[in-house]
Amino acid sequence: MKLFRHGEAGFEKVGIVASEGSFRDVSSLVEDITPASFAALKGVKTHALPFVSADTRIGACLADVPNFYCIGLNYRAHAVESGMAIPKAPIIFNKATSCLAGPNDALMLPSAARKADWEVELGVVMARDTYRVGIDEALDYVAGYCLVNDLSERISQLETGGQWVRGKSLPGFGPIGPYFVSADEVPDPQSLRLWLSLNGEMMQDSTTSDMIFSVAEIISDMSNHMRLRAGDLISTGTPSGVGMGQKPQRWLRDGDILELGIDGLGSQKMEVSCG
Repeated sequence: MKLFRHGEAGFEKVGIVASEGSFRDVSSLVEDITPASFAALKGVKTHALPFVSADTRIGACLADVPNFYCIGLNYRAHAVESGMAIPKAPIIFNKATSCLAGPNDALMLPSAARKADWEVELGVVMARDTYRVGIDEALDYVAGYCLVNDLSERISQLETGGQWVRGKSLPGFGPIGPYFVSADEVPDPQSLRLWLSLNGEMMQDSTTSDMIFSVAEIISDMSNHMRLRAGDLISTGTPSGVGMGQKPQRWLRDGDILELGIDGLGSQKMEVSCG
């Protein structure tokens, strides 16, 4: 099942992708998208539901999340291009939940964001509270998956001290969606192609098989150090090809067009504007 949110920012309604690919409105059945929405909509007859207009804005696939976690340096080639050692355990940091944005919303950069960078990632949403689970059972706690762009401002992240969250949390720096896809539609999260292009030039093109720590290993490790909450979003790392790793380094500029996608999870397209 693929769910999405549509409409004006702050007033989105819930939609579902029907089996033939049409967009249908299910706001009469569920008020918003949560990990429980899939069960609530199981068996729904989509042919009787109203269509969603093709020109309707698609919002973030989740209105809010309890926590927005990220995993750093989780692809071998990305760790190499960053000049950092392969981690021995998952590197965990946060993005402020206020950075969530729609998948195609314009990206507004403040003038101080001189080193804004892109990162296509697989997002994982927890189905229920999770504490001290093993690797073999970890995926049983996943509600679904979504596409994430872990946008980063490298000056604030790496050059001014403090924690990475400072360079990860500007408004609009967490586009998610377009879809929240139920876990049963992603039987193997380690076999997905993910890609990102800048102005039509392919910058990132890899598969989740290059992850250092698998989705199951990430969940198991995190749950042994904290209680994950139902609805928590975990962005699982980015492959090589980020702007920081280019020679010379390349940063987002006014008028740039970013496009990115993951197999089965849809795609995003956003235009960059600088303040």
